[in-house]
Amino acid sequence: MASIGLTPVSYVVLGFVGRAGSATPYDLKRWAGQSIGNFWPFPHSQLYSEPARLAQAGLLEERQEPAGRRRRTYSLTDGGLTALRSWLREPTVEHTQIRDLALLKLFFGQFLSPEEVAAHARVQEAAHRARLAVFEAIDAHLTDHEPEKIAHARATLRMGLLSEGAFLRFWSEIAQQPPNA
Repeated sequence: MASIGLTPVSYVVLGFVGRAGSATPYDLKRWAGQSIGNFWPFPHSQLYSEPARLAQAGLLEERQEPAGRRRRTYSLTDGGLTALRSWLREPTVEHTQIRDLALLKLFFGQFLSPEEVAAHARVQEAAHRARLAVFEAIDAHLTDHEPEKIAHARATLRMGLLSEGAFLRFWSEIAQQPPNA
């Protein structure tokens, strides 16, 4: 097994492959878009090159179809599982990052009228209401699955529901009562 530097995307690949048993890069891209992409965005193109790199390092096993589209399917090796578990056990003390263009604009809202700030807030309120509805639909869909298989995904979804609810309340308050000079 070769020693390589692993990135968060490496662990995303190892985690998804480990959860599914085996996966193609297309599967990884689809799953990321439906789950972790809601709270941890990254260029999904990395999911096409990273599995081959991890296979070369012995962390994934690669199988290629002998004919047809010759798709590559990857499965987790014991070394890959060890690397994933080691990473999961490392403490994470990074501050949560909020990179919100709407909040940045609100910060400089003194250059707008209160009506313009309220209009900006109403747009944000609608956007967060729509995002909350998406998360609620995902939550409703997850009730059809075996609880032990989705407990951790559901826990992360709960954080999405809580944060979207908080953003919705915040922007609703700003729309009703824009800050005064």
